[in-house]
Amino acid sequence: MIRLFAAVPVPFDIAEGLAHRQQGLPGARWTPAENLHVTLRFFGEVSEAVAANLDAQLATVTLQSFEAALQGAGAFGNAERVRAVWAGVAESEPLRRLAGKCETAAKRCGLKPEARAYRPHVTLAYMKRSIEPRAAAWVQGHNLLHSPPWRVRTFGLYSSWLSREGSRYELERTYPLS
Repeated sequence: MIRLFAAVPVPFDIAEGLAHRQQGLPGARWTPAENLHVTLRFFGEVSEAVAANLDAQLATVTLQSFEAALQGAGAFGNAERVRAVWAGVAESEPLRRLAGKCETAAKRCGLKPEARAYRPHVTLAYMKRSIEPRAAAWVQGHNLLHSPPWRVRTFGLYSSWLSREGSRYELERTYPLS
């Protein structure tokens, strides 16, 4: 079994620009720059056969390259516990189409449809513990976040390896956009 997701990598210069925002929140496990990405579809634990089929399906995705940019900040969780803080992604129809094509690939491989609405974001930190007012203050302090646009020319299939120190991601395959 292998844990997989499809994502657009965040370019290094954009990731470096986020580094100064990755502070001031007790209990945060900040995501290293090399792990920052915009998830298109989390596939979860799949067999090697399903992984090979996913790779074949994703290789057939056709879409023109497009621009993306970060905009705003937010958090996942509730008033009792914040699970993660994130940088938002500016509305992008091409990004939504790409995520939809990844969803279609998952369905063709027999995976269950994603139940949650797609909300493009870059996870900046997972919370070991959080005090909701502190997380809310962090989000409010970063809600004007805006990055320069970058050209999305590829997306990738990544494996995710969990450990006590956090997740480690490995790029398994890159798919070009035309």
